Amino acid sequence: MTPDNMQAPVLRDPAASRAQPWRTAGWLLLPLVVLVGILALLLIAKPLERLTEGAPPVELASIERVRLTPGLISLSVRADGSQPVSVAQVQVDAAFRSFTIDPPGPIGRLGSARIDIPYPWVAGEGHTIVLLSSSGVPFEKVIEVATATPVWDGPTLVMLAIVGVLLGIAPVATGLLAFPAMGTLGANGIRFVLALTVGLLAYLFFDTLSEGFEQAGKALARLRGPAVVLVTMLVTAGALTMIGRRHGRAPEGVALATFIAFGIGLHNLGEGLAVGGAIAAGEAALATFLVIGFTIHNVSEGFAIAAPLVGRKPRFPTFLGLAVLAGLPAVPGVWIGAQAISPFWIAICFGIGAGAILQVIVEVTSMIARRGGAAALLSPAVLVGIGVGLAVMYLTALFV
Repeated sequence: MTPDNMQAPVLRDPAASRAQPWRTAGWLLLPLVVLVGILALLLIAKPLERLTEGAPPVELASIERVRLTPGLISLSVRADGSQPVSVAQVQVDAAFRSFTIDPPGPIGRLGSARIDIPYPWVAGEGHTIVLLSSSGVPFEKVIEVATATPVWDGPTLVMLAIVGVLLGIAPVATGLLAFPAMGTLGANGIRFVLALTVGLLAYLFFDTLSEGFEQAGKALARLRGPAVVLVTMLVTAGALTMIGRRHGRAPEGVALATFIAFGIGLHNLGEGLAVGGAIAAGEAALATFLVIGFTIHNVSEGFAIAAPLVGRKPRFPTFLGLAVLAGLPAVPGVWIGAQAISPFWIAICFGIGAGAILQVIVEVTSMIARRGGAAALLSPAVLVGIGVGLAVMYLTALFV
């Protein structure tokens, strides 16, 4: 006899069990079906058009890139608004000029086109370009100092590569020369160096993020540049954290130094873009000033890379590889920046760099906590190290 406190087994209908996945899928698809119906109503029936019949069409456009070749000004234009933008006239220095547009015709929403304007621009002088839409809306672009866009020939690439090496690899390698001195530190000294790394990287993180927001602000508002920078940052940090801990433990030693070098490398890619952009804009003095400032600034990045290696005996090829990983991205950065690419893509690059740096900050901080306990994060050595790192990066950034 079955005791009163025991329940008889529940028998499930096999047919009902087989139907359960289909029922679940149906409920999951139902919101999608309803959403499609709502969108069809808005796009086909167009109930809101009555409210905007008397309003003028909204036309927006952004001149994302300017390329100057002898006798020719080329613009890359991206459009937005409630209707396609038709470029009807082009003015250069207040005079109407002939032009060609590719692809021909109106520029659709978020579409892009290239506009070529035959014009004898003068090197070293400023020029003002105004695009007039068919409805008379002006879109202006000012060239502060006209200079030919660098071409992708051998000598130019070599020259720009040298600039990238002086900007990235050389200062990082210089900072790595301090590693032997770091090896003589005691426990508090090592903790200070790790905290110094956190301070250095924290400044780089905020600097990279602010650069990303600045570039995002130059793109069309419809592209949601600032939000894209934040999302890119979080996705990058999450992906790198997953890669770094794929074996179930946090990276240390050479592995952590490699992640630090990778994050700094992405940051140096952004610095290369800034220098290349100054070259493309014809601001040679500014480009030289940026290279000098970034070189001074990046020496401290070598300290950050070397910090996780304290107490270990890495070989010379390890240091060489870390210096190349951290500094070499500055070379393609200068190459790409010199071609005056869209600020939206530059903003994404900065977002990726910020995400990589954020992941490294979390890993280095967690390493301090593992070695000395959670209380170590509030120890004088750590707090002073973070403060010194922030101060060093700020003071060297004044040269930029």
